[in-house]
Amino acid sequence: MSGSPQGLRMAAVLLCFLLAVPVLLVTSSPIHDSDNGTVPLVLWHGMGDSCCNPLSMGYIKKMIEQEIPGVYVFSVMIGKNIVEDTENGFFSDVNEQVSMVCNQLALDPKLKGGYNAMGFSQGAQFLRAVAQRCASPPMKNLISVGGQHQGVYGLPRCPGESSKICDMIREALNKEAYLGWFQKHLVQAQYWHDPLNDDLYKKYSRFLADINQERAVNETYRKNLQQLEKFVMVKFLQDSVVDPVDTEWFGFLKTGQAKETETLQESVLYKEDRLGLAAMDKAGKLVFLATEGDHLQFKEEWFKANLLPYLH
Repeated sequence: MSGSPQGLRMAAVLLCFLLAVPVLLVTSSPIHDSDNGTVPLVLWHGMGDSCCNPLSMGYIKKMIEQEIPGVYVFSVMIGKNIVEDTENGFFSDVNEQVSMVCNQLALDPKLKGGYNAMGFSQGAQFLRAVAQRCASPPMKNLISVGGQHQGVYGLPRCPGESSKICDMIREALNKEAYLGWFQKHLVQAQYWHDPLNDDLYKKYSRFLADINQERAVNETYRKNLQQLEKFVMVKFLQDSVVDPVDTEWFGFLKTGQAKETETLQESVLYKEDRLGLAAMDKAGKLVFLATEGDHLQFKEEWFKANLLPYLH
């Protein structure tokens, strides 16, 4: 499969421009004390962000350290500096990123006893890949904040599903998303999930189709994911960036059309328990949370009340 380099670059830049959204927080409430029996925490930022942005991940890291005194927080950086880290959120091989992070975590002595993980937007499904592929050190709890676990099929902030321009751009992306160049170099294409071309998706998706067991069941993935104590998924009820928003709770569009969605529990993935999610659900390990607001926009009070308990 091939495509025009100029066309590929233009489509990639367009998609990245539309998708890049920083984390926004509303600050309030005093800091409270906590005990020092802490579990280390690994953070992975979303697209358009970096490990250490003082307005987003840097802020969250500092807030968690204040809330849980003595906690060790490792914020993932892909690259040698913040600029490279931000760029790699758009243009790089996701499988290579996951492998790199697995190595970083395995070499960190502070994580050898296990850790909690919190991923924001695309960082959430990347951390799930870490949990499935790399059992050591063990991940205890995984918190997905707006993660796209069944991928995306749509354009963020596009003015309506019936818009002609939305359809035109989506059609172009549909033709290009599974090209070798895109699947190797454009991060968002690596979790593009086309329900109208299911066979194409399953055949050429290098990342998402693999971690979601679309081609075959990797028992190691299934076993490792079930080692989690809790898998927490946060959905943003007014999300205008992620399409469909159901993917944040592991739901998606029904195969063969692009209008009706199905929940995780209605999916083949769940019914055949290809990832062990049905078993985890029955064991009370899956937690579905919802919050008002657009993508990655939440109040600090909500974060503290609903997510911090899983980090202690």
